[in-house]
Amino acid sequence: MFWWCKCVVASLAMVLLTGTGTARSAAVQPVPATQAQKCVPPGPGLSLNDFLSGKFYLFERQQAFSIKLLQTAVAASPKQNLIFSPHSIYTAVLIAYFLSGNRTEESLKGFLNLPADQSKLSVMQAYRMEKLFHSMRAVNTSSDYEFSSVDRLFVSQRLPLQKCVADVFKNEVHKMDFVVDPELARLYINNWVANQTNGHIKDLVPSSQISYNTRLVLANAAYFKGLWSSKFSSESTKEEVFYTSPTENAYVPMMWQSGMFNLLSSDELGAHVLELPYKGGDVSLFIILPPFNKQRGISLLTKRLNTEILQNIVSSGDWRSRSVEVSLPKFSVEQTMSNLVPILEQMGIGDLFKSTADLSALTGSPNGVTMDEAVHKAKISVDEEGTIAAAATAFISSRSSRPAEPFKFRCNHPFVYFLFDKITGAVLFMGVYNSPKSN
Repeated sequence: MFWWCKCVVASLAMVLLTGTGTARSAAVQPVPATQAQKCVPPGPGLSLNDFLSGKFYLFERQQAFSIKLLQTAVAASPKQNLIFSPHSIYTAVLIAYFLSGNRTEESLKGFLNLPADQSKLSVMQAYRMEKLFHSMRAVNTSSDYEFSSVDRLFVSQRLPLQKCVADVFKNEVHKMDFVVDPELARLYINNWVANQTNGHIKDLVPSSQISYNTRLVLANAAYFKGLWSSKFSSESTKEEVFYTSPTENAYVPMMWQSGMFNLLSSDELGAHVLELPYKGGDVSLFIILPPFNKQRGISLLTKRLNTEILQNIVSSGDWRSRSVEVSLPKFSVEQTMSNLVPILEQMGIGDLFKSTADLSALTGSPNGVTMDEAVHKAKISVDEEGTIAAAATAFISSRSSRPAEPFKFRCNHPFVYFLFDKITGAVLFMGVYNSPKSN
Protein backbone atom coordinates (compact mmCIF):
# COMPACT_ATOMS: atom_id res chain seq x y z
CA MET A 1 0.00 0.00 0.00
CA PHE A 2 1.33 3.43 -0.96
CA TRP A 3 0.76 6.65 0.93
CA TRP A 4 0.96 10.10 -0.56
CA CYS A 5 3.97 11.77 0.99
CA LYS A 6 2.86 15.26 1.87
CA CYS A 7 5.16 18.06 2.85
CA VAL A 8 4.21 20.82 5.26
CA VAL A 9 6.50 23.64 6.25
CA ALA A 10 5.54 26.82 8.03
CA SER A 11 7.44 29.75 9.40
CA LEU A 12 7.05 33.29 10.64
CA ALA A 13 9.46 36.18 10.92
CA MET A 14 8.49 39.13 13.09
CA VAL A 15 9.99 42.39 14.18
CA LEU A 16 8.74 44.51 17.06
CA LEU A 17 8.86 48.28 17.20
CA THR A 18 8.30 50.40 20.29
CA GLY A 19 7.82 54.10 20.70
CA THR A 20 10.48 56.16 22.40
CA GLY A 21 8.15 59.07 23.06
CA THR A 22 4.69 59.59 24.46
CA ALA A 23 1.58 58.14 22.88
CA ARG A 24 -0.01 60.23 20.19
CA SER A 25 -3.56 60.55 18.89
CA ALA A 26 -6.11 57.80 19.47
CA ALA A 27 -6.29 56.70 15.82
CA VAL A 28 -3.93 56.14 12.91
CA GLN A 29 -3.45 59.53 11.28
CA PRO A 30 -1.69 59.47 7.92
CA VAL A 31 0.93 62.18 7.71
CA PRO A 32 0.08 64.59 4.85
CA ALA A 33 2.45 64.27 1.93
CA THR A 34 3.35 67.95 2.20
CA GLN A 35 4.67 67.41 5.73
CA ALA A 36 6.43 64.11 5.17
CA GLN A 37 9.94 63.25 4.18
CA LYS A 38 10.60 61.25 1.03
CA CYS A 39 8.59 58.00 1.17
CA VAL A 40 8.41 56.50 -2.31
CA PRO A 41 10.13 58.50 -5.05
CA PRO A 42 8.47 58.68 -8.47
CA GLY A 43 9.79 56.49 -11.23
CA PRO A 44 8.92 54.16 -14.12
CA GLY A 45 6.76 51.13 -13.53
CA LEU A 46 7.82 47.48 -13.58
CA SER A 47 5.90 45.30 -16.03
CA LEU A 48 4.89 41.69 -15.46
CA ASN A 49 7.12 40.70 -18.38
CA ASP A 50 10.08 42.40 -16.68
CA PHE A 51 9.33 40.49 -13.51
CA LEU A 52 8.95 37.09 -15.17
CA SER A 53 11.94 37.53 -17.50
CA GLY A 54 14.24 38.21 -14.55
CA LYS A 55 15.16 41.81 -15.39
CA PHE A 56 14.74 42.49 -11.72
CA TYR A 57 16.93 40.11 -9.72
CA LEU A 58 15.03 40.14 -6.43
CA PHE A 59 14.85 36.37 -6.04
CA GLU A 60 18.44 35.77 -7.07
CA ARG A 61 19.52 38.35 -4.50
CA GLN A 62 17.58 36.44 -1.89
CA GLN A 63 19.72 33.38 -2.68
CA ALA A 64 22.88 35.13 -1.44
CA PHE A 65 21.04 36.12 1.73
CA SER A 66 19.89 32.50 2.21
CA ILE A 67 23.44 31.14 2.00
CA LYS A 68 24.83 33.73 4.41
CA LEU A 69 22.02 33.00 6.87
CA LEU A 70 22.74 29.26 6.66
CA GLN A 71 26.47 29.81 7.22
CA THR A 72 25.84 32.06 10.23
CA ALA A 73 23.30 29.66 11.76
CA VAL A 74 25.57 26.63 11.31
CA ALA A 75 28.51 28.47 12.87
CA ALA A 76 26.33 29.39 15.87
CA SER A 77 24.78 25.89 16.28
CA PRO A 78 27.03 23.36 14.48
CA LYS A 79 25.46 20.22 15.99
CA GLN A 80 21.78 21.17 16.10
CA ASN A 81 19.01 20.46 13.64
CA LEU A 82 18.13 23.67 11.82
CA ILE A 83 15.02 24.79 9.99
CA PHE A 84 14.26 28.33 8.89
CA SER A 85 12.70 30.20 5.99
CA PRO A 86 15.11 32.57 4.23
CA HIS A 87 12.14 33.76 2.18
CA SER A 88 10.19 34.74 5.30
CA ILE A 89 13.09 36.52 7.03
CA TYR A 90 14.19 38.25 3.82
CA THR A 91 10.64 39.53 3.24
CA ALA A 92 10.43 40.94 6.77
CA VAL A 93 13.74 42.78 6.32
CA LEU A 94 12.61 43.94 2.87
CA ILE A 95 9.54 45.62 4.38
CA ALA A 96 11.78 47.23 7.01
CA TYR A 97 13.81 48.62 4.09
CA PHE A 98 10.65 50.14 2.62
CA LEU A 99 9.93 51.85 5.96
CA SER A 100 13.48 53.16 6.46
CA GLY A 101 15.27 56.27 5.32
CA ASN A 102 18.71 57.79 4.78
CA ARG A 103 21.63 55.82 6.30
CA THR A 104 19.45 52.94 7.54
CA GLU A 105 17.88 52.64 4.09
CA GLU A 106 21.29 52.48 2.41
CA SER A 107 22.64 49.86 4.84
CA LEU A 108 19.56 47.67 4.40
CA LYS A 109 19.82 47.94 0.63
CA GLY A 110 23.33 46.54 0.84
CA PHE A 111 22.33 43.90 3.39
CA LEU A 112 19.54 42.68 1.10
CA ASN A 113 22.03 42.57 -1.79
CA LEU A 114 19.77 44.77 -3.92
CA PRO A 115 21.23 46.18 -7.18
CA ALA A 116 22.74 49.63 -6.71
CA ASP A 117 20.92 50.96 -9.80
CA GLN A 118 17.48 49.87 -8.57
CA SER A 119 15.44 52.55 -6.80
CA LYS A 120 13.26 51.85 -3.78
CA LEU A 121 10.25 52.27 -6.06
CA SER A 122 11.51 49.50 -8.37
CA VAL A 123 12.07 47.19 -5.40
CA MET A 124 8.63 47.99 -4.02
CA GLN A 125 7.02 47.33 -7.39
CA ALA A 126 8.84 44.00 -7.62
CA TYR A 127 7.54 43.16 -4.14
CA ARG A 128 3.99 44.00 -5.26
CA MET A 129 4.44 42.02 -8.47
CA GLU A 130 5.58 39.01 -6.44
CA LYS A 131 2.41 39.19 -4.34
CA LEU A 132 0.26 39.43 -7.46
CA PHE A 133 2.13 36.57 -9.10
CA HIS A 134 1.68 34.27 -6.09
CA SER A 135 -2.03 35.10 -5.84
CA MET A 136 -2.51 34.28 -9.55
CA ARG A 137 -0.45 31.14 -9.12
CA ALA A 138 -2.58 29.96 -6.17
CA VAL A 139 -5.71 30.26 -8.32
CA ASN A 140 -4.26 28.57 -11.40
CA THR A 141 -2.32 25.68 -9.85
CA SER A 142 -3.78 22.33 -8.84
CA SER A 143 -4.13 20.97 -5.34
CA ASP A 144 -0.77 19.18 -5.63
CA TYR A 145 0.92 21.83 -3.49
CA GLU A 146 0.19 25.03 -1.61
CA PHE A 147 2.48 27.97 -0.97
CA SER A 148 1.55 31.22 0.71
CA SER A 149 3.55 34.15 2.06
CA VAL A 150 1.51 36.78 3.88
CA ASP A 151 2.69 40.07 5.41
CA ARG A 152 1.08 42.18 8.12
CA LEU A 153 1.90 45.52 9.70
CA PHE A 154 0.06 45.46 13.03
CA VAL A 155 0.12 49.21 13.69
CA SER A 156 -0.74 51.00 16.92
CA GLN A 157 -3.71 53.34 16.65
CA ARG A 158 -1.45 55.96 18.24
CA LEU A 159 1.22 55.83 15.54
CA PRO A 160 0.87 58.36 12.68
CA LEU A 161 1.75 56.93 9.28
CA GLN A 162 2.86 58.67 6.13
CA LYS A 163 0.05 58.69 3.60
CA CYS A 164 2.10 56.88 0.98
CA VAL A 165 2.84 54.04 3.46
CA ALA A 166 -0.85 53.80 4.37
CA ASP A 167 -1.68 53.68 0.65
CA VAL A 168 1.07 51.33 -0.57
CA PHE A 169 0.58 48.88 2.31
CA LYS A 170 -3.19 49.21 2.64
CA ASN A 171 -3.59 45.43 2.34
CA GLU A 172 -0.96 44.79 5.03
CA VAL A 173 -1.78 47.49 7.60
CA HIS A 174 -3.97 46.37 10.48
CA LYS A 175 -4.81 48.81 13.29
CA MET A 176 -4.21 47.56 16.84
CA ASP A 177 -4.62 49.02 20.32
CA PHE A 178 -1.53 47.92 22.23
CA VAL A 179 -2.10 50.40 25.05
CA VAL A 180 -5.53 49.35 26.33
CA ASP A 181 -4.93 45.59 26.25
CA PRO A 182 -1.45 44.41 25.14
CA GLU A 183 -2.29 40.78 25.98
CA LEU A 184 -5.36 40.80 23.74
CA ALA A 185 -3.25 42.26 20.95
CA ARG A 186 -0.64 39.50 21.42
CA LEU A 187 -3.30 36.78 21.31
CA TYR A 188 -4.77 38.32 18.16
CA ILE A 189 -1.37 38.31 16.40
CA ASN A 190 -0.65 34.73 17.48
CA ASN A 191 -4.06 33.65 16.22
CA TRP A 192 -3.37 35.32 12.86
CA VAL A 193 -0.07 33.45 12.63
CA ALA A 194 -1.73 30.12 13.46
CA ASN A 195 -4.41 30.69 10.83
CA GLN A 196 -1.93 31.63 8.11
CA THR A 197 0.18 28.53 8.78
CA ASN A 198 -2.76 26.12 9.15
CA GLY A 199 -2.09 25.72 12.86
CA HIS A 200 1.57 24.70 12.53
CA ILE A 201 3.05 27.81 14.17
CA LYS A 202 1.43 28.54 17.52
CA ASP A 203 2.19 30.98 20.35
CA LEU A 204 4.90 32.74 18.40
CA VAL A 205 4.87 35.93 20.44
CA PRO A 206 5.47 35.45 24.19
CA SER A 207 3.80 37.83 26.62
CA SER A 208 7.06 39.61 27.46
CA GLN A 209 7.40 40.92 23.91
CA ILE A 210 4.17 42.93 23.68
CA SER A 211 3.53 45.91 25.98
CA TYR A 212 1.69 49.22 25.98
CA ASN A 213 4.84 50.75 24.42
CA THR A 214 4.58 48.56 21.32
CA ARG A 215 3.91 50.65 18.23
CA LEU A 216 4.16 48.13 15.40
CA VAL A 217 4.61 44.41 14.81
CA LEU A 218 5.91 43.60 11.33
CA ALA A 219 5.18 39.98 10.46
CA ASN A 220 5.53 37.56 7.58
CA ALA A 221 4.00 34.08 7.68
CA ALA A 222 5.04 31.50 5.08
CA TYR A 223 3.45 28.09 4.53
CA PHE A 224 4.16 25.23 2.12
CA LYS A 225 2.43 21.91 1.69
CA GLY A 226 3.26 19.49 -1.10
CA LEU A 227 3.04 15.90 -2.31
CA TRP A 228 6.05 14.01 -3.55
CA SER A 229 6.04 13.30 -7.29
CA SER A 230 7.29 9.84 -6.39
CA LYS A 231 5.65 8.30 -3.34
CA PHE A 232 7.07 6.34 -0.42
CA SER A 233 5.65 3.07 0.83
CA SER A 234 4.70 3.01 4.52
CA GLU A 235 5.31 -0.74 4.56
CA SER A 236 9.01 -0.12 3.79
CA THR A 237 9.59 2.23 6.72
CA LYS A 238 11.72 0.67 9.46
CA GLU A 239 14.04 1.64 12.30
CA GLU A 240 17.59 2.14 11.08
CA VAL A 241 20.84 3.63 12.32
CA PHE A 242 21.52 7.33 11.71
CA TYR A 243 25.18 8.28 12.16
CA THR A 244 25.40 11.66 13.91
CA SER A 245 29.19 11.37 13.59
CA PRO A 246 31.65 8.64 12.52
CA THR A 247 31.66 7.38 16.13
CA GLU A 248 28.08 8.14 17.34
CA ASN A 249 24.68 7.01 16.12
CA ALA A 250 20.98 6.86 16.95
CA TYR A 251 17.92 5.11 15.53
CA VAL A 252 15.42 6.84 13.25
CA PRO A 253 12.39 5.60 11.24
CA MET A 254 13.69 5.42 7.68
CA MET A 255 11.44 5.61 4.61
CA TRP A 256 12.47 3.86 1.42
CA GLN A 257 11.66 3.98 -2.28
CA SER A 258 13.24 3.30 -5.69
CA GLY A 259 12.68 5.50 -8.73
CA MET A 260 14.16 7.81 -11.33
CA PHE A 261 15.75 10.91 -9.73
CA ASN A 262 18.19 13.65 -10.69
CA LEU A 263 21.68 13.23 -9.24
CA LEU A 264 24.60 15.63 -9.31
CA SER A 265 28.18 15.43 -8.09
CA SER A 266 29.55 18.83 -7.00
CA ASP A 267 33.34 19.03 -7.09
CA GLU A 268 33.22 22.50 -5.50
CA LEU A 269 31.33 21.22 -2.46
CA GLY A 270 32.89 17.76 -2.40
CA ALA A 271 29.33 16.43 -2.08
CA HIS A 272 26.50 14.74 -3.93
CA VAL A 273 23.11 16.35 -4.53
CA LEU A 274 19.72 14.69 -4.98
CA GLU A 275 16.57 16.39 -6.24
CA LEU A 276 13.21 15.21 -4.87
CA PRO A 277 10.47 17.04 -6.80
CA TYR A 278 6.95 17.72 -5.58
CA LYS A 279 3.89 17.21 -7.73
CA GLY A 280 3.33 20.04 -10.13
CA GLY A 281 7.07 20.35 -10.83
CA ASP A 282 7.41 23.94 -9.56
CA VAL A 283 9.05 23.15 -6.22
CA SER A 284 11.73 20.61 -5.33
CA LEU A 285 13.63 19.50 -2.26
CA PHE A 286 17.40 19.44 -2.82
CA ILE A 287 19.55 17.38 -0.45
CA ILE A 288 23.28 18.15 -0.30
CA LEU A 289 25.31 15.28 1.13
CA PRO A 290 28.92 15.55 2.34
CA PRO A 291 31.10 12.41 2.66
CA PHE A 292 29.98 10.05 5.39
CA ASN A 293 33.24 9.76 7.31
CA LYS A 294 34.23 13.42 7.08
CA GLN A 295 34.62 15.25 10.38
CA ARG A 296 32.89 18.65 10.41
CA GLY A 297 31.39 17.80 7.02
CA ILE A 298 28.41 20.16 7.36
CA SER A 299 30.58 23.06 8.52
CA LEU A 300 33.01 22.65 5.63
CA LEU A 301 30.20 22.22 3.10
CA THR A 302 28.34 25.38 4.15
CA LYS A 303 31.56 27.43 4.13
CA ARG A 304 32.17 26.41 0.51
CA LEU A 305 28.59 27.09 -0.61
CA ASN A 306 28.04 30.31 -2.56
CA THR A 307 25.46 31.78 -4.93
CA GLU A 308 27.20 30.51 -8.06
CA ILE A 309 27.29 26.95 -6.73
CA LEU A 310 23.66 27.15 -5.62
CA GLN A 311 22.57 28.34 -9.06
CA ASN A 312 24.60 25.58 -10.68
CA ILE A 313 22.78 23.06 -8.50
CA VAL A 314 19.25 24.23 -9.27
CA SER A 315 19.83 24.84 -12.98
CA SER A 316 22.69 22.53 -13.83
CA GLY A 317 22.94 20.79 -17.15
CA ASP A 318 25.02 18.12 -15.46
CA TRP A 319 22.05 16.43 -13.78
CA ARG A 320 21.80 12.72 -14.51
CA SER A 321 18.38 11.15 -14.23
CA ARG A 322 18.78 7.54 -13.25
CA SER A 323 17.43 4.76 -11.07
CA VAL A 324 18.10 5.49 -7.39
CA GLU A 325 17.31 3.76 -4.12
CA VAL A 326 16.41 6.57 -1.70
CA SER A 327 16.20 6.32 2.08
CA LEU A 328 14.80 9.35 3.89
CA PRO A 329 14.33 9.81 7.65
CA LYS A 330 10.84 10.31 8.96
CA PHE A 331 11.04 13.27 11.33
CA SER A 332 9.61 16.52 12.62
CA VAL A 333 11.73 19.53 13.57
CA GLU A 334 10.53 22.83 15.01
CA GLN A 335 12.86 25.72 15.77
CA THR A 336 12.28 29.09 17.40
CA MET A 337 14.86 31.82 16.98
CA SER A 338 13.56 33.90 19.87
CA ASN A 339 16.24 36.51 19.36
CA LEU A 340 17.18 36.79 15.71
CA VAL A 341 18.88 40.17 16.17
CA PRO A 342 22.43 38.88 16.97
CA ILE A 343 22.40 36.66 13.87
CA LEU A 344 21.20 39.51 11.63
CA GLU A 345 23.76 41.91 13.13
CA GLN A 346 26.53 39.36 12.61
CA MET A 347 25.42 39.18 8.98
CA GLY A 348 25.83 42.96 8.69
CA ILE A 349 22.30 44.38 8.93
CA GLY A 350 23.60 47.73 10.18
CA ASP A 351 21.80 49.93 12.72
CA LEU A 352 18.23 48.67 12.18
CA PHE A 353 17.96 47.41 15.77
CA LYS A 354 19.85 50.32 17.34
CA SER A 355 18.61 53.66 18.68
CA THR A 356 20.16 55.40 15.67
CA ALA A 357 17.87 53.61 13.18
CA ASP A 358 16.01 55.91 10.78
CA LEU A 359 12.44 54.76 10.05
CA SER A 360 11.37 58.10 8.61
CA ALA A 361 9.60 56.53 5.62
CA LEU A 362 7.14 55.05 8.12
CA THR A 363 6.17 58.14 10.09
CA GLY A 364 7.82 61.07 8.35
CA SER A 365 10.20 61.59 11.27
CA PRO A 366 13.53 59.85 11.94
CA ASN A 367 12.80 59.83 15.69
CA GLY A 368 10.06 58.38 17.87
CA VAL A 369 10.11 54.71 16.84
CA THR A 370 12.83 52.10 17.37
CA MET A 371 12.99 48.48 16.28
CA ASP A 372 13.75 46.26 19.27
CA GLU A 373 13.40 42.54 18.57
CA ALA A 374 13.13 39.94 15.81
CA VAL A 375 11.63 36.48 16.20
CA HIS A 376 11.59 33.60 13.73
CA LYS A 377 9.89 30.24 14.10
CA ALA A 378 9.78 27.41 11.60
CA LYS A 379 8.54 23.85 11.50
CA ILE A 380 9.10 20.97 9.14
CA SER A 381 7.54 17.50 9.29
CA VAL A 382 8.28 14.41 7.24
CA ASP A 383 6.25 11.19 7.30
CA GLU A 384 4.27 8.98 4.96
CA GLU A 385 0.83 10.19 5.92
CA GLY A 386 1.02 13.86 5.32
CA THR A 387 2.54 16.37 7.74
CA ILE A 388 5.81 16.36 5.93
CA ALA A 389 8.42 18.82 4.68
CA ALA A 390 11.86 18.12 3.53
CA ALA A 391 14.98 16.99 5.23
CA ALA A 392 17.15 13.96 5.10
CA THR A 393 20.76 12.93 5.16
CA ALA A 394 22.06 11.16 2.12
CA PHE A 395 24.78 8.69 1.27
CA ILE A 396 25.41 7.73 -2.32
CA SER A 397 27.37 4.80 -3.72
CA SER A 398 27.59 2.85 -6.94
CA ARG A 399 29.14 -0.32 -8.24
CA SER A 400 31.39 0.42 -11.19
CA SER A 401 31.32 -3.19 -12.41
CA ARG A 402 27.53 -3.13 -12.79
CA PRO A 403 26.48 0.29 -14.17
CA ALA A 404 22.83 -0.76 -14.41
CA GLU A 405 22.68 -1.22 -10.64
CA PRO A 406 20.66 1.59 -8.94
CA PHE A 407 22.52 4.21 -6.98
CA LYS A 408 21.92 3.99 -3.25
CA PHE A 409 21.16 7.40 -1.78
CA ARG A 410 21.09 6.61 1.92
CA CYS A 411 20.11 9.49 4.18
CA ASN A 412 21.81 8.09 7.27
CA HIS A 413 24.16 10.92 8.28
CA PRO A 414 24.00 14.76 8.53
CA PHE A 415 23.02 16.73 5.43
CA VAL A 416 21.91 20.15 4.22
CA TYR A 417 18.56 20.58 2.50
CA PHE A 418 16.59 23.40 0.91
CA LEU A 419 13.15 23.82 -0.59
CA PHE A 420 13.48 25.67 -3.90
CA ASP A 421 10.85 27.41 -6.04
CA LYS A 422 11.92 26.83 -9.64
CA ILE A 423 9.51 29.40 -11.03
CA THR A 424 10.75 32.39 -9.03
CA GLY A 425 14.20 31.16 -8.01
CA ALA A 426 13.46 31.69 -4.31
CA VAL A 427 14.81 29.55 -1.48
CA LEU A 428 11.61 28.97 0.51
CA PHE A 429 13.00 26.89 3.39
CA MET A 430 16.46 25.73 4.38
CA GLY A 431 17.98 23.62 7.09
CA VAL A 432 20.36 21.00 8.40
CA TYR A 433 19.46 17.57 9.74
CA ASN A 434 22.13 16.53 12.22
CA SER A 435 20.52 14.06 14.61
CA PRO A 436 17.24 12.31 15.48
CA LYS A 437 17.99 13.17 19.13
CA SER A 438 17.46 16.92 18.64
CA ASN A 439 14.14 16.77 16.76
